[in-house]
Amino acid sequence: MKNYLRLLRPKHYVKNVLVLLPLFFSGRFFERMPLCVGLLGFAAFCLLSSLVYIVNDLRDAPADRLHPTKCRRPIASGAVGVPSALALAAALGAAVLLLGILARFPAGSWLCMGVYLLVNLGYSFGLKNVPILDVALLVSGFLLRVLFGASVTGITISNWLYLTVVSISFYLALGKRRGELRRQSDTARPVLRYYNDAFLSRNMSSCLTLAVVFYSLWSVDEANAGTHLVWTVPLVLCLCLKYSLTVEGNSDGDPVEVIYGDKVLLVLIALFAAVTTALLYGV
Repeated sequence: MKNYLRLLRPKHYVKNVLVLLPLFFSGRFFERMPLCVGLLGFAAFCLLSSLVYIVNDLRDAPADRLHPTKCRRPIASGAVGVPSALALAAALGAAVLLLGILARFPAGSWLCMGVYLLVNLGYSFGLKNVPILDVALLVSGFLLRVLFGASVTGITISNWLYLTVVSISFYLALGKRRGELRRQSDTARPVLRYYNDAFLSRNMSSCLTLAVVFYSLWSVDEANAGTHLVWTVPLVLCLCLKYSLTVEGNSDGDPVEVIYGDKVLLVLIALFAAVTTALLYGV
């Protein structure tokens, strides 16, 4: 059972919190019906992302067996057989369909999930070896989560928020590639031969700058709790600086590993969530 749980990668469900982002920033997070729908959407995307991880592990199993750490993944190590993994993937797909039907997801939500699945299948079956496109596809996964969350709850997201998510996602994706480049050879991930440290570092800085600028512009938009959210900008700067400091250290650049592995960063994230909640909801 433990190996099947590892195959689902529940630790990565933290990325799916983006599904709840539109609802949270809309000021309606504590309304019963929108919250229930949002949580169902979060659950559906968790199941869908686990399905994608299984497909990716099935596809990468031969290469993973030659990798120093990925060789311990359930399929690559043989702890979970291919037929069992396929059966679990099929069960997850059926669960997503059932949940979406019962929750009456709108057409836009189904479209987001369908595009997410297609993008990740394309990524797993070769597009991850195309420079720039590989990063853009990683970014699309973050963006589709936000668009799905907006669709399932019927909330329109601000253009500034959209640009913030895209910019910070590019920063995270480029940071992941840089971490891999510094710690692995291009035989482990062929696309790395097209990148160099200077290119990745320079564009990471550009994307992080854009993200902070876009967030700042979004925070002073009168539609967002007046202009109260502008007080979170210094906290966002501290968050970005701490993440940047951590990812510059002995890190592989994976956002999930960076966040879980840094207690100070976790405290800053919790503080940001608390302050933002207080400003938006007056608690």
